[in-house]
Amino acid sequence: MSNPSRAIALYGTEEEVAPPRVLRAGKLSAELEAGNLRYIRWDGEEVLRAVSFIVRDHDWGTYAPQISGLTVQETEDAFHVSLQAVATGDGESFAYDARIEGRADGTLVFHGRGTTQTGFETNRTGFVILHPIDGVAGAPVTITHTDRRVVEDRFPEIIDPVQPMMDLRALAHTTPGGVAVNVLMEGDTYEMEDQRNWTDASYKTYVRPLALPWPYQIPPDEVVDQTITVTVKGHSQNNAASGAIALQPGAPEGDIPPIGIGLRPEDVATARGATETLKALGPAYMVLHHDPRAGHDCATLKAMLDVAEAIGAAPWLEAVIQSTDDIGTVAEIAALGQMATDLGDPFATVLVSPAPDLKCTLPGSVWPDAPDAAALYARTRDAFPQARIGGGMFSYFTELNRKRPPLEALDLVTFTTSPMVHAGDDRSVMETREAHAAIAASVSGIAAGTPWAVGPSAIGVRDNPYGAAAKENPTNIRQAMNRNDPRQRGLLGAAWALGYIADFASGGASAIALGGATGAFGVVSAPGDDPDPWYEGNGAVYPGFHVLRGLARLRGAPMRPLGLPASGPLAGVAAQTDAGVEIWVANTGPDPVDMSVSSACQVATLDAACFATAANAPDHLDDLVAHDGPLTLDGFAVVRILMKG
Repeated sequence: MSNPSRAIALYGTEEEVAPPRVLRAGKLSAELEAGNLRYIRWDGEEVLRAVSFIVRDHDWGTYAPQISGLTVQETEDAFHVSLQAVATGDGESFAYDARIEGRADGTLVFHGRGTTQTGFETNRTGFVILHPIDGVAGAPVTITHTDRRVVEDRFPEIIDPVQPMMDLRALAHTTPGGVAVNVLMEGDTYEMEDQRNWTDASYKTYVRPLALPWPYQIPPDEVVDQTITVTVKGHSQNNAASGAIALQPGAPEGDIPPIGIGLRPEDVATARGATETLKALGPAYMVLHHDPRAGHDCATLKAMLDVAEAIGAAPWLEAVIQSTDDIGTVAEIAALGQMATDLGDPFATVLVSPAPDLKCTLPGSVWPDAPDAAALYARTRDAFPQARIGGGMFSYFTELNRKRPPLEALDLVTFTTSPMVHAGDDRSVMETREAHAAIAASVSGIAAGTPWAVGPSAIGVRDNPYGAAAKENPTNIRQAMNRNDPRQRGLLGAAWALGYIADFASGGASAIALGGATGAFGVVSAPGDDPDPWYEGNGAVYPGFHVLRGLARLRGAPMRPLGLPASGPLAGVAAQTDAGVEIWVANTGPDPVDMSVSSACQVATLDAACFATAANAPDHLDDLVAHDGPLTLDGFAVVRILMKG
């Protein structure tokens, strides 16, 4: 089998992504991307992650507007951008003009002005500003409210479940490097949400308070006119380190938790055809999703159990409870317990969630009817007296943070995540790692000593709490809210999975489940309706398979922290084994990264050069070779290192 293109190896898609244009005016720089600004820097230090004029539909989907008349003018001391854009959908359209001006004195002005001739239904139309979290979380901020009151506050450190700052006109803070940043927001009332709830690496300040009705209608000829003015001052002391990154395992802290995978009835047939490969994967457990609303019954549950048994994984039941009244819930859980009894009581862990909790309830909204949580868990314990009972949310940490379970009724707290709820580009996906530590700390606080588990999580979105469904992806592109995301099959997916496990293992997770066996969230290529370029369903393994297999085999080994920052170019985890210190490291970007190891070692590498070989050799990373000296990791490469001692 010939090697795939580099694009397929790294990203699982041939989709071309235009590089952003870097705008400069003295010490000020910003990246122009799709008519908006990202990575606004002063003196080389990031001061804002993004300033964007966005148009969203009634399901919170963000339009990709048609841009025309784009002009960019640059001099040494200033840059100017102007464009026209139109967002169109469901017979409606919203057109706007945008002007951006950046000056060497540290002033950046972004103005947007738009109207609709048809009337336009939207959940949000206007500016969104993203503040980075690295070095900013917990730091002081000066708030100017719409009535001109000035209040001293701090950015949240533990993740705020709702809006930490409201009724905003301006925000001022100082970066970790000492640069003063002021953001003035005009044209409407703004408020902030903590986007770490969704694993975004930012605080988001957005237009139009959520307490107002949504979706809302922009009438014909009404003018939306907003301006964001950013001013920055000072000299950054935050100089980036250069040279090879040294790997130095620290003293043992905690153990590698069990690694699991998910399984849904729609993937049973292909998973059954890949049982030998999945057995080699060696997951500690398999989360079996059961939802009676989708027609799941005893037969579908038995089929999933057969797969778990065939690969030697402990079955966990993940059961959606569709009844919303207490009488119906009691009967439904009793029937579920009887179903398990008929199958031989195979579940040592049972997770339950009411169906209404699979959808988001935004701040200020009325919670939908659902069974009392404590009663739900008590009835589940009655039906499964020998099982560990888990609950929380089958959706994202966001929902867990907003609707916290009664801990006295639970043995395990659960939730999932996705790295592309709000943005689907490569950098945003990988940057979500910056939020993982805060999520781990926050859920540890919520759980208050009760063990917690995360997953099954994947790059793709298994459910959409904010709309009707996850997006289908027949053209195999990068986009937020994809169900089938191409990067699940690429080296980027493997690097992300390694970082995910490293982050949540060090954060205290008692168990971590990623993706699935086959299908959109899987680790083995199998026949199906979704695009699967180069693999074409031939049974080969995706790069993420090697990461999950390797870390699953380290279960219970003492972890040796590597001290790699989540915002850095490497992600990794190390464990003490009988053979020595085993280290797994991934390059989290597309460009090569140099690193060094303190002593001679043995290594095995997974990168674009050996992609085809690794796809057809599930044990590819078992073959260690002697190495001494620096290591260079190609884009999104993964390396396994064994150090003696």
